[in-house]
Amino acid sequence: MSTLICGSIAFDSIMVFHDRFRNHILPEQLHILNVSFFVPEMRREFGGCAGNIAYNLKLLGGAPLIMATVGDDAAPYLERLDRLGLPRSHVTTVPGSFTAQAFITTDLDDNQITAFHPGAMMMSHLNKVGDASGVRLGIVSPDGRDGMLEHTRQFAEAGIPFIFDPGQGLPMFNGDELLACLQLADYCTVNDYEARLLCDRTGRSIESLATEVKALIVTRGGEGSEIHTGGRRIDIPTASPTAVQDPTGCGDAYRAGLLYGIDNGMDWDQTGRLASLMGAIKIASRGGQNHPLNHDDIRQRYQAAFGEPCPL
Repeated sequence: MSTLICGSIAFDSIMVFHDRFRNHILPEQLHILNVSFFVPEMRREFGGCAGNIAYNLKLLGGAPLIMATVGDDAAPYLERLDRLGLPRSHVTTVPGSFTAQAFITTDLDDNQITAFHPGAMMMSHLNKVGDASGVRLGIVSPDGRDGMLEHTRQFAEAGIPFIFDPGQGLPMFNGDELLACLQLADYCTVNDYEARLLCDRTGRSIESLATEVKALIVTRGGEGSEIHTGGRRIDIPTASPTAVQDPTGCGDAYRAGLLYGIDNGMDWDQTGRLASLMGAIKIASRGGQNHPLNHDDIRQRYQAAFGEPCPL
């Protein structure tokens, strides 16, 4: 049985500007902004929420099934999925489009300027949850707006438990739409900023919103995370990373841990701690899909981080 991961597949072009943006952007001249940054360092990463989550869930020993849309330029990504043993039977090519792409320029202060082209992602509604067989768990992660709404409804209609993960797509929805998605979902996960926005859009507190789902998870970066379930809050500590290289994809690694824990019947303390560890492992590597991992590594690091045996 598989875990269906609905979300984006994207290329990330990451460039490093060997100076500080503030030395080149004059506040009094913002109304006539016209700047160019020389970026001698550049790398291209495989990214997108669905790709990142699937990569991490596969490392854990799960059975991820990606549902996404890509453009005519997706061949390198599709070949990578084949090498990783990730099925692409529900990765749909949209002719005449580009795969979603992020162009990220970072300066020496770690400030970022990002341009994002959604491309084929905006056609994600072409995919239907019902077309995937053997699915027992799912997630609706950031994707095209129509696709996120439709996949949420389709999971519910199929009776498949799923996580609603609006992520950076949350601003696309109004309060009524967000509340409707929560009421259809079994679980919801957001970061601390998204949690505040979710409360603002719906006019309800986190504690109130948590009553709509079996569990509402809020990640807080270096401050850990919290799981609201059954009228109580479980505080999940962070796991110390071996290095801090790149936060890109840490949230996706965390979500893979959630999916694995839910799918394997772990309790919420174990599930949250495994998710936290996955985020800590990922942050030590550049890009969202470059960290190698095996079960022995996970067990040892889980024991060291939390002082208890790993549930894997």
